[in-house]
Amino acid sequence: MFIVVILEVILLIIVSAICSGLNIAIMSLSISDLKRKAADNNKAAKKVLPLRTNTHLTLVSILLANVAAVSANSILLSHYINGWLAAAISTLLIVLFGEILPQALFIKNPLGWSAFLAPIIQAVIAITFVISKPLQVLLDKTLPATLNVSPLQSRHELSMLMSEHLNDDSSELDDDEVEIMKGALLLSEKKVKDIMTSIKDTFFLDPSTKLNDEIIQQIKIMGYSRIPIINKQKNHCHGILIMKTLIDIDFDENELSIMELPLYPVKTVGSQTALDTLFRKFISQGTHLMPVEKEDRLIGIVTIEDLIEEIIGHEIEDESDIDDKTKQEQLNLV
Repeated sequence: MFIVVILEVILLIIVSAICSGLNIAIMSLSISDLKRKAADNNKAAKKVLPLRTNTHLTLVSILLANVAAVSANSILLSHYINGWLAAAISTLLIVLFGEILPQALFIKNPLGWSAFLAPIIQAVIAITFVISKPLQVLLDKTLPATLNVSPLQSRHELSMLMSEHLNDDSSELDDDEVEIMKGALLLSEKKVKDIMTSIKDTFFLDPSTKLNDEIIQQIKIMGYSRIPIINKQKNHCHGILIMKTLIDIDFDENELSIMELPLYPVKTVGSQTALDTLFRKFISQGTHLMPVEKEDRLIGIVTIEDLIEEIIGHEIEDESDIDDKTKQEQLNLV
């Protein structure tokens, strides 16, 4: 008989522990997060989402089962042990093994435990349905959707969430992907003036310039594929000269004015323009280079390469950049 009582007590504590653990596990899960995981074909999320969405029914059913197990345990012990002693033993067993330990265990992997024990939750809902359903209706009317609110994260919060993936072996994202996403999140907070090349450091040609072999050689040394054509007053850009259009021209025998060559029209962008807006401008205008203006004066240029470098957080070096760096290092050695 004594062994049977012990087994019954253990069974009731296990029921209480499962209910207590599931209560904290399911309620700790975000509905929006479960929806994203379910849409990504996460089997565990698909099992738990209906239970978490129907919050009040799940909550009431689990709590009813938990209270029933605790009460039954106290009544069972009181038949064989003195009342006060039975209450003390029951309280100690329930608090330690029915509350503290299961909650500490379940909260470490709430989705996994909730999915694994989903059939038990469904069975508890079915058993307590007569009582839990009316209570659910009452709670839905008095507290509509209060547990389903999921506030959106700010830009900086999203950036911090991305940072949590750095140097974490369990993350599906590598460090480069994280840096790119963090850079993209900050685009609207940075301005064109932060990434542009100043006009004093810009290689450009005046519209009155005559192209000859000497100037072409100078352009080749510079290694630029696009040259802005800016007047001497630096308040107007006539267009962009793309170097590949000059391949078939023999400048040994011809000296042509810049304005005689095909120039590609380009619109200016304000120095205070946000980088996300700049990104859309590059796409809509189909250009790789834009002059930057401030108070009707051209103060620099910005390229799509500058924007990409800002997003990825690294400088992009082409073949000519690497060659120039190698030559400089060789000169330094000498």
